[in-house]
Parts: sequence; structure tokens; C-alpha cells
Amino acid sequence: MSTTKKIAGVALVAALGVTTLSACGGGDTKDKPAGASDAPKSKTVTLVSHDSFNVTESVLKEFEQQSGYTVKVLKSGDAGAALNQEILTKGSPRGDVFFGVDNTLLSRALDNGIFTPYEAKGLAEVKPEYVLDKEHRVTPIDSGDICVNYDKAYFAEKKIAPPQTLDDLTKPEYKNLLVTENAATSSPGLGFLLASVGKYGEDGWKDYWSKLKANGVEVVDGWEQAYNERFSGSAGGKKAKGDRPLVVSYASSPPVEVLYGEPQPTEAPTGVSTGTCFRQIEFAGLLKGAKNEEGGKALVDFLVSKKFQEDMPLQMFVNPVTKDAALPELFTKHGVVIEKPENVAPETIAKNREQWVKAWTALVVK
Repeated sequence: MSTTKKIAGVALVAALGVTTLSACGGGDTKDKPAGASDAPKSKTVTLVSHDSFNVTESVLKEFEQQSGYTVKVLKSGDAGAALNQEILTKGSPRGDVFFGVDNTLLSRALDNGIFTPYEAKGLAEVKPEYVLDKEHRVTPIDSGDICVNYDKAYFAEKKIAPPQTLDDLTKPEYKNLLVTENAATSSPGLGFLLASVGKYGEDGWKDYWSKLKANGVEVVDGWEQAYNERFSGSAGGKKAKGDRPLVVSYASSPPVEVLYGEPQPTEAPTGVSTGTCFRQIEFAGLLKGAKNEEGGKALVDFLVSKKFQEDMPLQMFVNPVTKDAALPELFTKHGVVIEKPENVAPETIAKNREQWVKAWTALVVK
């Protein structure tokens, strides 16, 4: 997701070796293209990303051995902040590849022309529903579902069935139970707003949020506060004595609770309300004006490779987008597959995002 604020472990910033692919020297230069330089190709390729990018060090080292490039990762805050910086430096980018623009911000990135088209090797293995840009200015890398999570123990104790749909959340039995993030300041908060737009349409989402507000929905600034302080089902929420058994988070949150549980539980303490979800897709693109365009292309190829795609779920807690990538057992055992998430076309989001957020803020927060 965001971007996206993802549920991630400790981030690893790996430095690769210095092996390089050398060009033959000393030859006749008369056949060189006009403007060609004798300078050696750059050994470094720079990936600009949001703060949640992560990859296993050994996986990066394998890319080093195969490509000869050194990778520099430049983390730049959340997805929105990182994208803003690339728009401001358009044509003179801070790196060669940008990772982390998602479908809620995609049209903004494309309209500002910050990417150079490149059809990645391995793109044929990407599931076609994730390829949203037919000009290949961006390449799909991962997907994640923003969904309401519930505290299993709370609902078992109260002998109440947990909610499963957006409609359920407006029912009296769930009054004062839900906490969500601010759509103006949080990626999952915006995703949950878009889920309501996808479900109820541009003419119906405001009425839905009026019902949620009347049913006691609580709004906080960001995911960290919502999930690790207010939500009663998470390890952090238990320590903070959170009293909200429903929270907007990710479909991948239950496997994370298992992975980091102390002691590790045999079953996830949290569940997912599968009819409340919005699908977030993240992309990478070759930045226009990249100093190391060839290295950037190799890096994009790597991001859709089976090796990276299968490493990604336990590093960034997102789903692979390629057909041949297998999910780890933690995901298959404790996660859920969202069959029919809500979606809103990127161009519709781009056209309406600001006014939707303003209207949501006036309706729900003020």
C-alpha cells in the first residue's frame, strides 16, 4: 500500500558491492553515436521510495552479482511526500527509479510527466488487472487491501458476529467500535474513503459517512495511532489499553500479528472484514532524466522478478503481482484472499480526490 504507510518490520538499507559491467576500451571511436561519452557507465543506481520499502539483503546481493550495479535506496517519507519531491524536481530527479506511487496518486504522477516509458522484462508475468498504464510509464510491483480488522476476542466475549460489510458498520451493534484514519493525512484513511465511493458511488458515499458518524466512528491522524494505540486487537493496542475492537488497516495485518507475537500464537488474534476493502496497487517507474537509465531499467526488471516478488510479502507485507510468485505459508495460513475489493479508476480519483477529501473532512471531522 501507501504510500502508503505499510505494516513493516525493521527496514534494511542494503549496500551492494561494486562489481561493474565494463565496456571494452581503446577501440576506434569513429563509429560512436553523436554525443556519446567516453565516461564509464555509472556503477550506482538510485531507488527513490517511501519509507516502507524493504528487501532481504541476500536478495539484493544476488541482483548485484547478476547486474553489476550498486543500489542506493533514498527513502523520502510517505508516498505522497516522496511523489511531491519528484514532481518538484521533474527532469532533474534525485534518483533513477521511483517506487511507491499507488493507484490513488497514479494519475497525478502521470499527468506531471515524471516517468520515461519502459516495458519491463517479465511484464508478461504480471497479472493483467494490475497493468493500469498501457504506455508502461509505470510497472505494477505489489498490491495490498485496505480493510477493516476486528478483535476476535472482543466479539467472542460479547457473542456478537463481527461485521463483514460496509453496511454492517452502520448497524447499532457496532456503535462506537470503529476507529479509522484521517483521509486527508493517511493512506489507509484515504483508501477507506475510496472504498465507500466504490461501493456507494459519487452520489451515495456522503450519506454513508453520515451514518458512520452517527454510529460513533472515531477518526485519528494516522495508522500508527489507530492500530497500535486505539485498536484493542493488536499487540500495541493491548499495551495501550485501546478500546476500539474495529480498525481500518490491511488484509495482511493478521499474519503480522502472528509473526511478531511474543509468544507467537498459533492463530491470528485479529480477523478481516472482507466486504470492507479497497485494493491498493503500487508501481515503480523509470524517472525522466535519470542519470543511470540502463541501471534503472535493470532495477525495474528486478522488482518484477520472481526472486523479489517472493521476498516482498514478509518484508513489506504486501502481495506479489506476478503469476508465478508463491505466497509464504504465513500469508496462506493466517491471511485472507479478498475476492471482490472495491475499486475506483485512477483517472476518477485524480479528478475528484481533493474535493472528496474536503467534503469528507467537513462532514466527518469538523
